Amino acid sequence: MLATVLVCSNLTISAQEAGEQFSIATLNVDGLPQKTLVLELNADGPGDTGTARIGKYLKNKGYDLVMMQEDFNYHGVLSVWLEDDYKMDEWSGDVGIDGHDIDFFHLQNHRFECDGLMTCWKNDLQVTAVARTPWTQNFGKFSHANDEIITKGFRRYDVTLRSGDRIVVYNLHMDATLEEDEAEMKGEKDREARMAQLAQLKEDVLQNLSSHPIIITGDMNCLYGRDNVKQSFIDAINETGQGTASDVWVELKQGGVYPAKASTEATAGEETLDKIIYINPTMGTMIQPVAFSIDKEGYLYDGKPLGDHWPVAATFQVTSTKTAINEISNDQPTDSRWYNLNGQRVNQPLKGIYIEQKGEKSDKRIIKN
Repeated sequence: MLATVLVCSNLTISAQEAGEQFSIATLNVDGLPQKTLVLELNADGPGDTGTARIGKYLKNKGYDLVMMQEDFNYHGVLSVWLEDDYKMDEWSGDVGIDGHDIDFFHLQNHRFECDGLMTCWKNDLQVTAVARTPWTQNFGKFSHANDEIITKGFRRYDVTLRSGDRIVVYNLHMDATLEEDEAEMKGEKDREARMAQLAQLKEDVLQNLSSHPIIITGDMNCLYGRDNVKQSFIDAINETGQGTASDVWVELKQGGVYPAKASTEATAGEETLDKIIYINPTMGTMIQPVAFSIDKEGYLYDGKPLGDHWPVAATFQVTSTKTAINEISNDQPTDSRWYNLNGQRVNQPLKGIYIEQKGEKSDKRIIKN
């Protein structure tokens, strides 16, 4: 029998270097038409004029990454402001009658194939892969915010920063709940749809969480006091051992304290439906948020916001970590929580290098056998 030699290390950080900073913003540009088919969709929306002002606002802000939702019928007047400084994802189309094959006798079966998601990145960044995924569950065709009229979902981007570091970024739009439905206690089906969407998102995130950080942005239509986001998504990811997830607003503005489920705390004006959540892998490049804002400056016109959501923005710092092997041991570790270098949990150490996490502590080893 061949003797097994174990090379062990406590994963002490021999160097932790601050890398580049980059900014990211998410905003719902409220681009639904005022009316389509027989539906009043967005009578008080910004329209052409207001959308042009949103485009000018974004150009002046100069965020490195801009994640937009509801970029439907006014894409042209929005994108013209950004096309010099940014590269853009493919526009998925508008909501309306012209150019669409609609069976007016069976409107209940119609769904526009557009998701309204649009991501822009500065010219000196690179996006090497884009994936578009529709939600498998929605609720509400001609009621409950009409979520089934369009093809809501998420898009995933592999982004290379100026330094060469790579991150994965998600842009998403989840099912909405109308205020009147919540007031009349009719929001249960909307919440169920969002929980199904969070579960779908979590599975995709875990499949793409290797050695690169992940940022999740978008109009989640979730509030921590109403929706089970912390337990079902953030805690669920943390419990896998593949990485650590955190909400930037909670971390930087709430002292790390999440609003309690069914909380009566007054969070209006503080928590928004739009979130920026980041996940660092167990091993690999890490990022750290250094700033967060609900960015109202420049987003007012005649005393009113340009869209129905305030833009939410964050700045991240890239942190590169290096490890050093400090000791050699022939002792077989007894802890059963093993993770490979892709951050995937495994039942036992196999041939190669693996990480052992000892309980809830951060003591890890590199095992080679």
